[in-house]
Amino acid sequence: MRLRGALQVVCTTLLIWMSSVSVASSATRRVVLLFDERPELPGLAHFDAEFVDKFTSGSAEPVEVFREAMDLTRFSSDAHKVLLRDYLRKKYADKQIDVTLAIRQPALDFLLNSVDPVFPGAAIVFLGVDSTYLDGRFLPPSVSGVLLTRKFAPTLELALRLHPATENVVVVSGGAEIDLKLLDAARKQFQPYDGRVSFRYLTAPPMQELLTELSELPPHTIVLYTTFFRDGTGQAFVPHEVVERVSKAASVPVYGFIDQYVGRGLVGGDVYSFAAHGAEAAMLALRVLGGNPSSGMVVTGRSMVLFDWRQLQRWKISESRLPPGSEILFREPTVWDTHRWQIVTIAAVILAQAVLILWLLFEHRRRRRLEVEGRQRMAELAHMNRQATAGHLSASIAHELNQPLGAILNNVEAAALMIKSPSPNLQKLETILDDIKRDDERASKVIKRLRRLLTKGAAVDPQQLDLNKVVRDVVRIASAQAAARDVRLDSNPTPQPLRVSGDKVQLQQVILNLIINGIDAIAEMPNGVREITCRSWGADGHALISIRDTGPGIAPDRLERLFEPFFTTKQDGMGMGLCIAHAIIEAHGGKISAESRPSGAVFHISLPLAKTRRG
Repeated sequence: MRLRGALQVVCTTLLIWMSSVSVASSATRRVVLLFDERPELPGLAHFDAEFVDKFTSGSAEPVEVFREAMDLTRFSSDAHKVLLRDYLRKKYADKQIDVTLAIRQPALDFLLNSVDPVFPGAAIVFLGVDSTYLDGRFLPPSVSGVLLTRKFAPTLELALRLHPATENVVVVSGGAEIDLKLLDAARKQFQPYDGRVSFRYLTAPPMQELLTELSELPPHTIVLYTTFFRDGTGQAFVPHEVVERVSKAASVPVYGFIDQYVGRGLVGGDVYSFAAHGAEAAMLALRVLGGNPSSGMVVTGRSMVLFDWRQLQRWKISESRLPPGSEILFREPTVWDTHRWQIVTIAAVILAQAVLILWLLFEHRRRRRLEVEGRQRMAELAHMNRQATAGHLSASIAHELNQPLGAILNNVEAAALMIKSPSPNLQKLETILDDIKRDDERASKVIKRLRRLLTKGAAVDPQQLDLNKVVRDVVRIASAQAAARDVRLDSNPTPQPLRVSGDKVQLQQVILNLIINGIDAIAEMPNGVREITCRSWGADGHALISIRDTGPGIAPDRLERLFEPFFTTKQDGMGMGLCIAHAIIEAHGGKISAESRPSGAVFHISLPLAKTRRG
């Protein structure tokens, strides 16, 4: 029983001790943010949000944040400050405040100049205080903070670099105490530029008057905006709202010194940031709550070079002229930024299609090349066949005519010798003349027989066929040779079938012969239109074909002899092609003719249409 009682006492003691430790470790830490102006002002609001975010996320204990506003722009009397001090003392009398955050110099002065501390036992952390504030001033050990170095000259230098032709600088400022203090600091920093540009200070004019003046500024001018809490009439303003009106009204670019103004009409500037300073102040406050000594811990806030992309576009300022390391805000996203994966997908599909199309084109070109080669060989074979036919006819003519011509020659020579004799034998001369006449008739018969051979001798295998198809087939065969010699070959057959009775091969040979002759004629021309057109149609019971070329045409003295045997206009021609074509067409009961025009030669073929069979 004694042992059990002792254990209960020990356990109760441990529970009490652990409970006290837990309560101590979970004690709520309280921070008061004291603003010199209204905390809803945009710059102060950004600071507030950044400080609270960093402070609460970095604290191991629960945090309770209070906000108080001095609102000195609207209530700047000493009596107001006394009343505010007494009010805050009573308000927080029953709360233990761990840290007081003084936002800007008036708030810090308010806390330091009170005879009795407003928040007894609280450490003070300040921010937004100008670095000159510490000159010759002693701070208590419980005070730490973030100093603000107000730099006006870097923004002016930056603006002059972007606008090298600048002649005038207009400085816009309000008339409140803080406005005038900042303006005085700016004037001092602008003194080295007095000989370089002309300065004009618009200090606290009535708002409408200010906007009118800014809208009428001459070229080669820039505007520098500081702050504008109050105009000369005593009317209070919000600086962020004023900068929007100033930038909208100004006829020239406007630059500033606070990051919160960028995005409200400023082009940009070398600016300081309340948000960045708020984060640094939160780190100092956390050190204080963590028990680390804060005496003498004063840091200087950083500045940055910011630009508004929209204003760069408005004033046509190239990004390549901006200083290295500049940050550009409000850039409109490009199509690539918003639709990157869609673009990549579409590009991949297009690339795949392009590869497929290229492969198909390659295959098509290869097949077409093979077809062209095949058709070219066919055209060559047709040409060789035409040459072989002409050669065969030439051999036949020579063989048939050699004998009678040789006999005539012998008889003429014999008659010549007899005439030279003193007493010619007239009877023998008569016999020789009879022989010459007989050989001449024999030669005539040979020519007539060859002529009959040319007109009727080719065996015709008549069958019904579509003349349109014959024309298309020949054009297809000759297209390779035409393309090889840079001649365009077109066909224009009638949509209706043209039924004729004839030999397909011989009709193809005729059309092919005419096309090849046209190609040869065009090939001799150095320039101009190079074209052959084959047209077919029906009229008056006949199928008609015209083959027109854009060659030099046919001379009138040659037109009548064009279809005669052995008549040719070519140096290496034999003069049998058109003769054979003429014979074939006449053997089919048709007609062939030629016509010369200024634009070239035209050959006409007429064949009787086949009679339609009725069942």
